[in-house]
Amino acid sequence: MNTLLNGKTARGAIGFVVFFALWEACCRIGVIDPDLLPPASVTLARAAELAVDAEFLGYVGETLVTWAIGLLVAAVVAIPLGALMGSLRPVEKALRPLVEFLRPIPAVSIIPLAMLLISDVQRMQITIVVYAATWPMLINTIYGMHDVDKVAKETLRSFGFSPAAVVWRVSLPSAAPFIATGVRLSAAIALIAAISAQLLGPGSGIGGFLIQAQSGLDSLDTLVAAALWAGLLGVVTNAALALTERRMFRWHIAKAKGGRA
Repeated sequence: MNTLLNGKTARGAIGFVVFFALWEACCRIGVIDPDLLPPASVTLARAAELAVDAEFLGYVGETLVTWAIGLLVAAVVAIPLGALMGSLRPVEKALRPLVEFLRPIPAVSIIPLAMLLISDVQRMQITIVVYAATWPMLINTIYGMHDVDKVAKETLRSFGFSPAAVVWRVSLPSAAPFIATGVRLSAAIALIAAISAQLLGPGSGIGGFLIQAQSGLDSLDTLVAAALWAGLLGVVTNAALALTERRMFRWHIAKAKGGRA
């Protein structure tokens, strides 16, 4: 497992090096106008400066707080609702059309409505994050509950366990890997939603920093560098959750590999 992870990490690092090298080369030979996109070396230098900029770090902290609260609230709503819909077919049939109606609506498109209805800036941003992050967790939880071994459920029922006990002892543990994947997918979407809400709504967080940077003398360097930091946050959170997922559900990975074999 460690060898596999090290191999993936090395390939990922090589990919980043090649990307930045091509970016730098395209700017230096004139393929890309440096006035439209600064060279990678200039952008990375500015990103390094932002890493020790207390003001920028404060903006990053605001984004992370909004992201974390929104993701937590979405999990509290989506996972129990998904478990209920996945366990009870009548409930799923009643709610699934509404879910499929709301799910494709982009979170960005409801920002103006949220700004109109919610006066508190952070509460508005958290609402957008909750809306965006709910769907992957909800759908994955439903699918996970559907994937539970029917024989295991029937065995517990035959021993007199209640439906709630069957869900708690069999269904939820079996669906846990699906739920974890949903949380990981939602984490990335929640970060995008948080920055978008801060960018399009009243300025705060990384989005607010980008708005303010537009008026600066080195605005282009700062804008691209801040965008790189936003991307790095996404990479780090996804990697951390993926690692946690692999360590917690090794049995599920082994089962999946055995099924493919």
